[in-house]
Amino acid sequence: MSWLYEKTSMSTMPESCQNLESQVNSLFELLENEPKPWKNLDIEAAKRSRDKAVSPEFKIVFSGSFSAGKSMLINALLGRELLYSAEGHATGTECYIANASPDEERVELTFLSQKEVGEQVEALCHRLNISAAGVSQIDNSEICQVLKQKAQQIEDQEGGKSKSERAKQADALRLLLEGFEKNYQHIHATQNNCYSMQQFNFANLQEAASYAKRGSNSAVLKRIKYFCHHPLLEDGNVIIDTPGIDAPVKSDRDLTYKKIKAADTSAVICVLKAASEGDMTSEETELLENIRENPGIRDRVFYVFNRIDETWYNTQLRQRLQQLISEQFDDTSRVYQTSALLGFWGTQILEKVRQKGDSDRFGLDSIFAETVNGNGEIKEDTPQFVYAFNNYCSNSGKLPRHFEISVRSYESPNENYVRILQEWGAPLLDQLIADSGIKDFKQEIQRYLREEKRPQLFRDLADDLRPLCVALRNWFLETYRDLESQPKEVEGIKSKRLEGLNEQLQDLGNELQQHFHQEVNNVTANQSREFEEDFRQLKIKMVGKLDELLQSFSVENACRRAQDNNTRHSTVPLLAVLVEAFYYLADALEEVLATESQRIVENFFQRLSEGVYHQDYYRELYYLMNGDAGVGMSLKQLEERVKNNIRSDASKECDRYVRESPRFYDEGTFSLYQFRQVLQETSQSYDCEILKKEEPGIRQLLKLDFEPKVKQTIQKNFRQIIVQNLKRDVLELADKLNTSIIQQYNIARQNLEQTLEEEAREQLQRNENRQAELLTAVQTYNAAIAGINECLQGFGLERDRLPNLDWNRDFYVEEFPEEFVDIKGELQDSEYDDGTENNGKNTAKDDSIDVEIFE
Repeated sequence: MSWLYEKTSMSTMPESCQNLESQVNSLFELLENEPKPWKNLDIEAAKRSRDKAVSPEFKIVFSGSFSAGKSMLINALLGRELLYSAEGHATGTECYIANASPDEERVELTFLSQKEVGEQVEALCHRLNISAAGVSQIDNSEICQVLKQKAQQIEDQEGGKSKSERAKQADALRLLLEGFEKNYQHIHATQNNCYSMQQFNFANLQEAASYAKRGSNSAVLKRIKYFCHHPLLEDGNVIIDTPGIDAPVKSDRDLTYKKIKAADTSAVICVLKAASEGDMTSEETELLENIRENPGIRDRVFYVFNRIDETWYNTQLRQRLQQLISEQFDDTSRVYQTSALLGFWGTQILEKVRQKGDSDRFGLDSIFAETVNGNGEIKEDTPQFVYAFNNYCSNSGKLPRHFEISVRSYESPNENYVRILQEWGAPLLDQLIADSGIKDFKQEIQRYLREEKRPQLFRDLADDLRPLCVALRNWFLETYRDLESQPKEVEGIKSKRLEGLNEQLQDLGNELQQHFHQEVNNVTANQSREFEEDFRQLKIKMVGKLDELLQSFSVENACRRAQDNNTRHSTVPLLAVLVEAFYYLADALEEVLATESQRIVENFFQRLSEGVYHQDYYRELYYLMNGDAGVGMSLKQLEERVKNNIRSDASKECDRYVRESPRFYDEGTFSLYQFRQVLQETSQSYDCEILKKEEPGIRQLLKLDFEPKVKQTIQKNFRQIIVQNLKRDVLELADKLNTSIIQQYNIARQNLEQTLEEEAREQLQRNENRQAELLTAVQTYNAAIAGINECLQGFGLERDRLPNLDWNRDFYVEEFPEEFVDIKGELQDSEYDDGTENNGKNTAKDDSIDVEIFE
């Protein structure tokens, strides 16, 4: 169970939903136990919806770029300043906010390791073009001091942290280093230390939150877990604030996407900067794509264009934003425009006004005291909210005409701020809050979590379960009807079994024939990897044998054989040597071709036979015939015949090798030139020694002639010859076996009659057992459906009820009329009888059937 679980997690769940998880799981168990495969059903989607519906937590992830205003928006929703929200504060802090009772509010703090701090410092230095030398030794106070000074110089050069992006980055670096120095005792070199607020001696949540939200402390915190009391967090709602998707440290960005893709993420609030940027950044576009890829989130996505106040002062920016929304969002019901800065602080100041009037200068002496006096100088600093407030009053154009407000140039921003609120007070703050959009956004989020969240989760669950239930229900009916149609006596089963014997033999013969055809087609279409490998080996052996023969060819041996055939003569012509060589090579290559081709045939028939013996049709055939109907013997005989044919074909193929190639003596060919060269040398003398000296030239002649012949054989001729033999003879055997199997009907009947008595009794028992199992499964199914439907009704989702199975209504109805079935396979009229009272609907009955008349 998650660490965030609280007692209130199921507070809004009706009593009827307490057993929902086990009821849904029983449906999944039925699907697993039934033999039918459910390939076209998305069971995983239903499991995800189940997990969401029964989870004690509803995790809402806030995501977006850093400085988009995520933390400020969360503060505005909760009405409390829990999270640090300074601009440019690009840390990797995860913030979890869960519900707690008022007396159990607490905070848990987990710190970055020194290694992680160093990585963030290095990344920020890189973005600021500051030398990162020595960052690995940031525990050295001198190095820290140098880097802080450089960061402060950049911030001063830019005119303050609010003036530019570079200044914000410099401020983030300074805060990170200060936080490391201040919290050095809490930071481990490689591990993430975790502390409760009691270990820091914090008396309450306010003290702990105040510590955590200080920029320097927040910068070195990896994770903050808040447990606070707020209606928004009831019913297991958990808010998760994540690092920016454009954070300088890659691990921080990865953390955000990990949360977006997590299976337990229930909803996402995207805080976008387009209001201030004019368009969505590439990182924001990638974020939306990742959200769409998480099937567990579905449409539970809220889009917030924060900093909307910046469009009040820029017409072009406002137009670009409106165009973006109209083009990118077809449904704008969950698109919001807010200024979290104005809305949150405006609400805080309004509460102060109603409690204390202007005694603390409208928050300057309390809420903003640390910011106003933060630099230690006599002159006050101006909080960001005061700048935004003054700008709103003077330039926004949002105020109604009766607010006649002037912002005086000779007064400081803080003086203008105090004077304006002294003059206009609560009405002006109410208008500011309304224009910020925070109030509407907060109301919509609260309404969704209170009214829509649970019904939507259960509706999603029902939508995902419905196809499974319809398929399971129809499978029960189909199976039960099939069992009911079976004979109820031994003789009936025997008779029905024998009646179908002829058709069964036809099917077995056809399956065998199709199997043979498929195997031959695979070879013909080069789809048999084994056959192709075998033929590749034949090619290798033929080429290798030719090389071996040429290397080992002996002119002396050729001369001797020629003289043995012509003993009257003491000399041997060159042509006689070539003739002996041609016969010698052709005979040796024939033996290789024949042997390897027969091996290919043997392997093919071995694969074919093994494939046949493992087929269901072969086992059934063996059972019916008390043997294999001659299939095995026929394959053996055919194998020998094909091997003999292949050897004969190999002999014919290599017999052609004895003849010279057609162009061997063509004018202009190298072979003729080589022949003449050898002839010229051998004609110098009449003994065999001169021929032996020209042995290399003779080998070259033989190579020139035989290489094209062998290539023709292995590349073009002989594969086709083998395939033709297999195709002709195997397909012919398949046809004969098909006919033979059908003709052995009397043998099969005689064998079947001898064993059918006992089998029929066993079949009767199996049918009875299967019917009993089916009835038990249907009872389980109906019990689960009844519980789920009761839960759905508890949320007002009567029209989303799932279909049960009523034997009296459904068993004799072969199938629903097409007009009553929608695209999901469910009844369009959800008011069908589900076991409850009829509610006055019409039914038509006769003596044997009870069929509902659909409205």
